[in-house]
Amino acid sequence: MKLYSYFRSSAAYRVRIALNLKGIAAEQQAVHLVKPDPLPAFRRDVSPQGLIPAIEDADGLIVQSVAIMEYLEERQPDPPLLPQGLAERAYVRAAALLVACDIHPLANLRVLRYLKRELGHDQDEIDAWYRHWVEDGLGRLEAFVAGSGRSGRFIHGDAPTMADCCLVPQLFNARRLNCAIDAFPTLLAIDAACGELEAFRQAHPSVQPDAE
Repeated sequence: MKLYSYFRSSAAYRVRIALNLKGIAAEQQAVHLVKPDPLPAFRRDVSPQGLIPAIEDADGLIVQSVAIMEYLEERQPDPPLLPQGLAERAYVRAAALLVACDIHPLANLRVLRYLKRELGHDQDEIDAWYRHWVEDGLGRLEAFVAGSGRSGRFIHGDAPTMADCCLVPQLFNARRLNCAIDAFPTLLAIDAACGELEAFRQAHPSVQPDAE
């Protein structure tokens, strides 16, 4: 299996965690998201969406981080990224999608570039935009998880799921951009528990082959 990744992409980070939790080895192919040339070549030669991450194996090319995690879950059910029970699985998916659909798109590199290049916002305004939407989304996730009665050491009980795969990269980025996260004790405790696992540590941006 080949993983098209970028060390600081939070979406790729999610998939690296999921692969590690599953114990699935993948060769990493770095696609730089900031330099001008790699991404257009990736879009032309590999994936028409032109988005990171993507994985390639015998089934072909699979794109979009949540779809990739679902694919890995169905391809190799153990250890699971989703719990048993319809409502429990819906809860985990809802937590994962709150990050992937409600927080991440508003703070995505393409959006931030558009704010700067096309709309003319300065860096302070862009940073304020970023922090507002990340803090808003994390606040909603904190309330959802803390009020669910389903969390334990992790977002669901005492085993990591795809929701934790989404949470940890989002908190990594929140810290990197100086977001105020002290108001989210449930999420911070879960993040700390994740940090004790080798699967999460090996997926960290700082230890990737293309880390800068």
